[in-house]
Amino acid sequence: MRRIIAVIFVAAITLAVAWYIAGLGGQVGVTIAGYTFEATAPVAVLFFLLAVLAVYIVVRVVGAIFFGIPAALGRSRERGRRSKGDAAITRTLVAIAAGDRGDARREAVRAQRLLGETPQTLLLAAEANRLAGDETAASEIYRKLSERDDAAFLGLRGLFRQAMARQDWTEAAAIAARAERVHPGAAWLREERAQLAIRTGNWSQALLLSPPDVPSVALKTAVAEQTSDPREAMRLARQAFEQDPSFTPGVLAYARRLRAEGRESRAQEAIRTGWKAHPQPDLAEFFLAPVTGAANRLTAAAKLAAVNPAHLETMLLLSRLALDAGRLAYARRNAEAALAAGCNERRLWVLIADIEATERGDTEEGRAAQRDALRRAATADADPAWRCEVCGTVHDAWHPACPVCHAAGRITWGKPRVSAAAPLVPTARIATNAEIVPASVASAS
Repeated sequence: MRRIIAVIFVAAITLAVAWYIAGLGGQVGVTIAGYTFEATAPVAVLFFLLAVLAVYIVVRVVGAIFFGIPAALGRSRERGRRSKGDAAITRTLVAIAAGDRGDARREAVRAQRLLGETPQTLLLAAEANRLAGDETAASEIYRKLSERDDAAFLGLRGLFRQAMARQDWTEAAAIAARAERVHPGAAWLREERAQLAIRTGNWSQALLLSPPDVPSVALKTAVAEQTSDPREAMRLARQAFEQDPSFTPGVLAYARRLRAEGRESRAQEAIRTGWKAHPQPDLAEFFLAPVTGAANRLTAAAKLAAVNPAHLETMLLLSRLALDAGRLAYARRNAEAALAAGCNERRLWVLIADIEATERGDTEEGRAAQRDALRRAATADADPAWRCEVCGTVHDAWHPACPVCHAAGRITWGKPRVSAAAPLVPTARIATNAEIVPASVASAS
């Protein structure tokens, strides 16, 4: 409706103007080169309008011939170049995906020649050079990208990846800081910074940046061991201990801090808590470190054994300490209890061989028993050890991250953890404290 009203309004104005011009009176005369042209005023106005229209048409035609056609041809060539450039980009991507080094570099150069140094062509050229093994050329292109306002993050990402590959941690950290300023909070950058912190042993940074699937108890333990602030170390060690009492490194970190502060009874209580949750030889070694004398060590071990008496580690600990203290019958009883529980580990058979050697000496029967135990040890199950759950590498000691595959928090002791509520050997008989502690010691206490 509005359009109809507008058309009627314009038509009315046009008609009024035409009527006004038609009503004009008078004559118009023009003399050019001796020729005189005369016409009434309305006719003169009409001729003037027609002349203006003719001039306009001529200008448009001439402009199209001298300017429009070349511009159209230029646009056509640009479209063709763009189409060829896009095709070259596609071929470059396919070549990179297929691992075809020669085609990748060749098509990347062609795309750059057709489209210029755009972020896309520069990135593809860098990736093609990396595929071809030319890290220097790739680095130069990444630096070009990093200097552009519209693609700095792309260049910094490439430079960071190269620095990580050549293990230049200082350079990688500097590039990561620049990338964080360019693109704050990028998920990829957070993951890479966390991996960089793990590779460089910066555990506080790793704890701050690592994703939820990385066990935080391991990183808290690592920070507690690394920091020079005693209060912060105690806080994190206590958090790790309370978060998972079955995590031996966390228990030991907490107990070490307590012992360093002179709180020995609290340290021993922490070790007993860890032994109840998940017995491990390092816990026993820490618990018995202040105790001297074989008999005293066996007596102290009884207190530790009492919190988890039916576990294989308890049996093996008591058997070895009883052997050192000359309590051969008690050592044999615990070793046999471990056998009855289904333990077939190398260390148990070596322990039995030592018991036979000590008890029977250099007799024919003793030598036969030793040979039998050592023969069984040769084919027995491997002893528990610190193993990486990701790559399976065995380590002499626990590490916050595997030195081989760099997985954080994945090094665990031996077999999968067992709940303290389900002891391995519920029916095995373990000697009581009264059987271990000599009468003189018991009476003295």
